[in-house]
Amino acid sequence: MKVQRVSLWLLGAMLILCSVHTHPLRRCWISMDMRHVEESFQEIKRAIQTRDNFQNVTILSPLGALQSIKPLDVCCMTKNLLAFYVDRVFKDHQEPNPQILRKISSIANSFLYMQRTLQQCQVQSQCRCSQEATNATKIIHDNYDQLEVQSAAIKSLGELNIFLAWIDKNHQETSAA
Repeated sequence: MKVQRVSLWLLGAMLILCSVHTHPLRRCWISMDMRHVEESFQEIKRAIQTRDNFQNVTILSPLGALQSIKPLDVCCMTKNLLAFYVDRVFKDHQEPNPQILRKISSIANSFLYMQRTLQQCQVQSQCRCSQEATNATKIIHDNYDQLEVQSAAIKSLGELNIFLAWIDKNHQETSAA
């Protein structure tokens, strides 16, 4: 009888701990249709990537910095990468083609909307950053800083699909949790 009570108590404690750890992710997730952003990127992808002079260099390192992010750090990393793109990449990039500039502006506006959503979570202390997320963000900034500003902006814009796929993947995982 005591063994059953202890087992039930442990099961209940595990369920509570699991719901506490995943609950902030659900409340802080970006409720936005990413198809518009992805379509805008697909329309400019070829033009941006043909200007990339550093094909063997990566800023977002798809197998490194983003793939090792833990579920509890998704909010933080998303917030950090949105800020990276809004504050650095979009501002540093100088686009001569007005059609591409409109698409980039559309993506930037979507990122600003997502930033506002995540800022509300941060105010409510639901978007904390672990040391791993801070380190991953630093790696991305360091990779960016190793290139000339315009080259780094082009490289980062060309890698936007990595970030969008990461958002998609992590959004599906947190929705299913």
